[in-house]
Amino acid sequence: MIYTIVSFLLDVASSLLGGACLLRLYMQHQRIPFGNPIGRFVFALTDWLVLPLRKVLPSVGRWDLASLVGAWLLQLVQFLVLALIAGRTGQLALLPVLASFGLVRLVISAVTGLLIVYAILSWVRSDSPMADVIDRLCAPILRPLRRVIPLAGGIDLSPLAALVLLQVAAIIVAGLQNAVLR
Repeated sequence: MIYTIVSFLLDVASSLLGGACLLRLYMQHQRIPFGNPIGRFVFALTDWLVLPLRKVLPSVGRWDLASLVGAWLLQLVQFLVLALIAGRTGQLALLPVLASFGLVRLVISAVTGLLIVYAILSWVRSDSPMADVIDRLCAPILRPLRRVIPLAGGIDLSPLAALVLLQVAAIIVAGLQNAVLR
């Protein structure tokens, strides 16, 4: 029972902080200004981790490696703590692989959440600064699908198609992880 509680709390913390690191990475790549409420929130959650890493890991083009490595390190620490609690010290060599799969699952979950928020905001057509940021973050993801999927009665089905593809990707990642860890 204690292991389950600790696992849940670690998953929540690493998902929140790792997701913020990934959002920072993606917002910088898309050149979205951080002066909006989302950007300030992301900075508040990630500066403690990303800024020290940035001294060691420079950006590559528009990709902020410090944010990416920060998210990966959070996943690594989560799996390390769980392995130590469970007494599975013999599996420590697998932790970098587990952290990599965890990072991919986190990306899939984050994009899924972003698309769900986008879809909800599109129904109510909010004029908030958050709606503009989310629209700019989702546009590159949905653009290729919009070229292929026509509007159905004036309704854009590309977010639904993207969500289905993300679920398929999650199934594939889970299958790969199981195959690698056997």
